[in-house]
Amino acid sequence: MKQPKGLGRGLDAIFGDDAIDLDAKLKPMSRMAEIDIADIIPNPSQPRTQFDEEALDELADSIRQLGVIQPVTVRKSDNSKYIIISGERRWRAAQRADLKTLPAYIREVDDETLYAMALVENIQRQDLNAIEIALGMQRLIDECHLTQDALSERVGKKRSSISNYLRLLKLPDEVQLALKEGLISMGHAKAIAGAPADQQVRLLKKSIKKALSVRQVEEAARALAEQPTRTQATDEEEYPESYSRLVEQLEPYFSQNISIKRAKNGGGRIVIEFSDDTDIDKFIDRFAARS
Repeated sequence: MKQPKGLGRGLDAIFGDDAIDLDAKLKPMSRMAEIDIADIIPNPSQPRTQFDEEALDELADSIRQLGVIQPVTVRKSDNSKYIIISGERRWRAAQRADLKTLPAYIREVDDETLYAMALVENIQRQDLNAIEIALGMQRLIDECHLTQDALSERVGKKRSSISNYLRLLKLPDEVQLALKEGLISMGHAKAIAGAPADQQVRLLKKSIKKALSVRQVEEAARALAEQPTRTQATDEEEYPESYSRLVEQLEPYFSQNISIKRAKNGGGRIVIEFSDDTDIDKFIDRFAARS
């Protein structure tokens, strides 16, 4: 007798034969059917939380012209509704296109496998942002009792990559939100994680305002980590407003940190950080262009 087809390399890689017997949990596809859209509901455990509205409109236009080319995959729930395993974008777009039914593959899976299928399908299609991937990985670790090493082996990602994703969940909410909204890259977020915890939001704002590269954020985080323990916020509160205005006027000329240090005698110094001689050449070029 022919064995039921499994879930493919993605899920097999995640769970492996010794972790979860997927073929035992996933019964053969019962049938393909046209299902009323009103009877289909999104997966409450869907790792993807953001959908591009413009892309949905474009998909809806395509569906109006060509119909739904690829069926969604669903599981029938206890209340006679159908929970989406994969294809929520198609379901959302089909509603915008005023379709009444959707072609669907109906599978019988348990809750754990339902979540795993949704996560892997999105990761393989690169539909998730870094925070959603991190949350999905953390949930798999928690609910499937996997170590980071085990998860690394089963998803085919390096242990360091797993750790980097999970580290993102320790960042302040402001940094995570900026990453989700595409204001910074994962490289920027990793660099910000290297700064002292009380300086991470400050570094985030600076990196966005100045459009800093990942390397520049790494250097800024390293400089902050090497500073003596003293909050810059306290220092700034002691300085006149004119100091802040001066820094703002200097910032367009320099991509690195600019700070003002005032001594007790009323004097002080303006400090412009640089990484190497290349930065000096850039400073000269900027001033030459303004003259």
